[in-house]
Amino acid sequence: MPDALPDPRSPAAQALPAGLLDALGGILGPRGVVTDPADLQPHLSDWRGLYRGASPALLRPASTAELAAAMRLLHAAAVPVVPQGGNTSMVGGAMPDEGGRQVVVSLARMNRIRDIDPLDMTMVAEAGVILKTAQDAAAEAGCLFPLSLSAEGSATIGGVLAVNAGGNNTVRYGNARELMLGLEVVLPDGQVIEGLRRLRKDNTGYALRHLFVGAEGTLGFITAAVLRLFPRPRATALALCAVADEDAALSLFRRFRDRDESSIRSFEYMSGAGMDLVLQHIEGATLPLAERARHYVLVDLASSRPDADLRGLMEGVLEEALEAGEVLDAALPESEAQSANLWRLREEHAEAQKRAGASVKNDVSVPVSKVPEMIRRCSAALEALIPGSRPVPFGHLGDGNIHMNLAQPDGVDGAAFLARSHDIMDAVNAVVRELGGSFSAEHGIGRLKTDMLAEWRGGAEFDTMRRIKAALDPQGLMNPGKVLP
Repeated sequence: MPDALPDPRSPAAQALPAGLLDALGGILGPRGVVTDPADLQPHLSDWRGLYRGASPALLRPASTAELAAAMRLLHAAAVPVVPQGGNTSMVGGAMPDEGGRQVVVSLARMNRIRDIDPLDMTMVAEAGVILKTAQDAAAEAGCLFPLSLSAEGSATIGGVLAVNAGGNNTVRYGNARELMLGLEVVLPDGQVIEGLRRLRKDNTGYALRHLFVGAEGTLGFITAAVLRLFPRPRATALALCAVADEDAALSLFRRFRDRDESSIRSFEYMSGAGMDLVLQHIEGATLPLAERARHYVLVDLASSRPDADLRGLMEGVLEEALEAGEVLDAALPESEAQSANLWRLREEHAEAQKRAGASVKNDVSVPVSKVPEMIRRCSAALEALIPGSRPVPFGHLGDGNIHMNLAQPDGVDGAAFLARSHDIMDAVNAVVRELGGSFSAEHGIGRLKTDMLAEWRGGAEFDTMRRIKAALDPQGLMNPGKVLP
């Protein structure tokens, strides 16, 4: 349980203006202010272990009104704040720095689903709602909230909107931005934008809601959102395929797209190196194919039509691809348990790489047509840069987003390998840039990639970003050190 407010002589109290913690405690109550070092620790290191920060306090407001009142005090005292959702950022986007003055603000207590309307196909969810909880609530209402990613059991609605998360179903439903109709936002000075409108058409001035999606908490707090829902699938089909190479994977995607684009829910690529790590490090993971391969694809089809013969569609396309030599082998599940095992082979890639040792993450995107070239060229560049290293590309081939990761060589010190992180990212980004891609597809910029933004988005585009930041947060108090250098 959170402790009482600190003694005025404690480091926490000394890091903040006199009386501020008492005033915040009066607004947020005894559960809303945490200063005990043991309770703070889970909020001061990121999932990847890249960053460890310091903070005098964790604030846990229970409502938008509480957060707004707290922000008015913090703004007046010029205290920097770091919004934190499920703390699943891959780029240090929710970490305070090491200075010990930045206050962490968690919206975990703001976890109500305020409304679900199956006719309008909308849900109003507060920022602290866990993504999986939102999915389950939509299902109970006979609907689908399609945003799906590996961290959905801990990532929050506020967090996934703040980074404009993508995930596995982007090829069908779009990123988080496309799943949002309206936002409630607390600005740095405590003002509240009350924009929870459920309208599909609303051309009334600037679409302010889109400023905050993808801003990584640098412009304000997303406190609640109107989310789009969809009809639940009534027919599904899944297949794990061993494919001849990267070009064959893209050709298979095109076959499904040409046959019935609307049925493709996910189309995921995995390298043989990544699959081997999953089979080696994830207990219970099994490969339902006769032999291991160098390239795999997971195809997930879904339709809201009960008469959709997706199994027939799947088998027909795979038969054509087998005859063409694109698909070498395929497994179609016969039960929910088998389907879960296939998805587990994909979802556990990040955890398997973590257990295997140090790895450098490259969350990049290129036009879908360029994915095979990007994988080949980046793999060659990385192997040349660090001999013995293991490129582990995997991800969302259907929308052009591949995680072009690199695992440390056997017998090499992990810290020494990670010291080459920026060299590794530069090698990948050089290829991605030539192919018209992006250095950050769905993970955001956070602390890790701030040095890249000006080079990639320079000129008027970068200057406009800085002007927006200055207009909404002139003191630079919102998530300092993130996104903008």
